[in-house]
Amino acid sequence: MKNPLLRPWLTEKSTGLTEKKGQYVFKVKLDANKTVIKKAIEEKFGVVVKSVRTVNCLGKSKRQFTRKGVLQGKKSDWKKAIVTLAKDQSIDYYSGSTQKGEG
Repeated sequence: MKNPLLRPWLTEKSTGLTEKKGQYVFKVKLDANKTVIKKAIEEKFGVVVKSVRTVNCLGKSKRQFTRKGVLQGKKSDWKKAIVTLAKDQSIDYYSGSTQKGEG
């Protein structure tokens, strides 16, 4: 499997987990398992992963009322991984990014 990591999941709750417990949250592919996620994070960020927890999140149903009737749809399902790192380890999400706008 190619890289299962899609993006970091940055919310107030995930930021609190990072600050208090050293846990990081990522949005991952639906078919990714814990061992594949662990290998990908260790390779990409060069850290030691202590544990990985995964959560399958179901997409929400959506309705839109229009003049021609009701349109129904559904957002896609997705998966998130909560990764706990070894003590004194951290991930910098923005280490590879370049800053624009500087003279």
